[in-house]
Amino acid sequence: MKKAFTVIELIFVIVVLGILAAIAVPKFASTKNMADISKGHADVATIRSAIVSERQTQLIKGVNTFIPKLSDNGNILFTGDGTRTLLMYGIKAASSGSPGWAASDTGYKTYTYTADDIAVTFTYNDTSGIFTCDVSDTDFGDTCKKLIY
Repeated sequence: MKKAFTVIELIFVIVVLGILAAIAVPKFASTKNMADISKGHADVATIRSAIVSERQTQLIKGVNTFIPKLSDNGNILFTGDGTRTLLMYGIKAASSGSPGWAASDTGYKTYTYTADDIAVTFTYNDTSGIFTCDVSDTDFGDTCKKLIY
């Protein structure tokens, strides 16, 4: 009766595991990047919806303006300007070099979303209520398209 594995059997198992790992690791890396893009896409849709919802609230009150800025601090973004609420809970700003949102100016009308090591710049126009990025930009246009379409 056989009580142990032979050296050949152990080497064969190690080789098979090595091949599987070589295939799986790159696949998981691309999955992380796709998840960051999907999160950014959902965030953009949520922010745009909140801008429209806040505008409708103001129209009911007789105020015919869009919210002047989307945030009132750089730590929790998209909560509103301090008097008008955009997102109830906001989005936590990402630490430097990490995927996520960051405020690009103190007027809180320019933001960057970093995904796949590419920082995409978004701008907010308080006259028209448009929150978008430049799809024709040579540095981040392709990632911008993934985030807004």
